[in-house]
This record gives sequence, C-alpha cells and structure tokens, in this order.
Amino acid sequence: MLKKSKFLMAALTCVLMLPTSSISQESDFGNWLIYIGNKKLNSKWNIHNEVQYRNYDAVGDLEQLLLRTGVGYNLSENNHNLLLGYGYILSENYSPESESLDKISVNEHRIFQQFTSKDRIGIVSLTHRYRFEQRFIDEDFKMRLRYFLAAKIPLVKADDGYSKFYLSAYNEVFLNTKSAVFDRNRVYGGLGYQLNKRIRMEAGYMNQLFETSSRDQFNFITFITF
Repeated sequence: MLKKSKFLMAALTCVLMLPTSSISQESDFGNWLIYIGNKKLNSKWNIHNEVQYRNYDAVGDLEQLLLRTGVGYNLSENNHNLLLGYGYILSENYSPESESLDKISVNEHRIFQQFTSKDRIGIVSLTHRYRFEQRFIDEDFKMRLRYFLAAKIPLVKADDGYSKFYLSAYNEVFLNTKSAVFDRNRVYGGLGYQLNKRIRMEAGYMNQLFETSSRDQFNFITFITF
C-alpha cells in the first residue's frame, strides 16, 4: 500500500509540473487554472464562488477570465442542491482578420440557475448538474443549456477512512436555444489528491469539441470547502 501511494504521489507531481515545463515553448495546448470554493452557511444554505484563469498556451496568453458566484439551497442533505448564480467573463479573442494577431476584448455578464444531484454506485461517486444560462454578451443576448456528468473513483484509502488519491472524469454538453443548437462538448480525465477534509486538488486533460474544431487543455483545479 505504501509503495502504491508513493507511486501515485510521484505521478501527480509529474502531471502538476507539466505547465511549468511548457512555459518556455510555444504551444496550442491551453492551460486552465481553476479555483472552486463552497461556503456552507447551515444545513440548507451555501455560497458558491469560482475563479478560472484560462490561457491559450501554458501561461501568460490570456484566453478568458471567469468569475462566478451564487447562493445555493439544499433540498436534501448534501445530495440535491438548487443554486442561483452570476458570472462575469472577460474573453480575449484573436481577430481572424488581423495579421498582427490583435486581440478583441469581449465582456459577458451571465445569470444562471442550476440543479445538482449526487449519487453513488459502489465506490463510484456520481454528480449530475443541469444548468440554464442567460448570457449578456456586449450588445447581444443568448441562452444556453448545459448538462454535466462527473464520476469520482477512490484509489487509496487513508487511515481516517477516506481516499487520498482518486480518479476524476466528466463530460459536459452545451446546447444553445437558437441555431446552431450544438455549442460544444467537454471531456475531462484527471488524477486527484484529497489533502484533507476541506481541500482537494486535481490535474488532468480536457478536450473541447466545437461545431467545426476542437481544442486540448491542461486543467489544474483546487476545491475548498469552508
């Protein structure tokens, strides 16, 4: 068990070093740094907060800055949650008509409603999330539906009974309310480490499939429960 734990720790360390080792070379492989926090007010109410710093390359070439927050209500203890939220998104898009690779800044204000349901099949934890977004993008208004399915599989049990290392995977599909209906699909797989009961970290690979293209990302995610 000790050897397996050391091996998994070494594997996670190597994965976490990938963005740093890639800084000095140009790449189309994007990098997302993500913080997700949850503050439990009582048995019913919680506050969600989130920061995502998305880069076109390893780091330093901003693609998108996303700030999101919301207030949630538990319909049942830790299993079914309703949440009303707001998000601000700054996108730095490269102009396809510019030969000098100029960027265009796009500001988006987003209101969203979501329902999250958690379940367990054996040792596998499942999360379903249904989200409806109203997007105010500069002078435009759009609406979008999202469905997220995630699985978490423990690998090594610690002395206190919960798993230190785990595998994480999810798929999320995005659908517009107007044509073209299909917006994108995200597939993710990663390795996680439960630092303690309040903090866990993940590092993994994500592919985004658009209507006419696709893009690869490296994601580093920190989850904190207050």
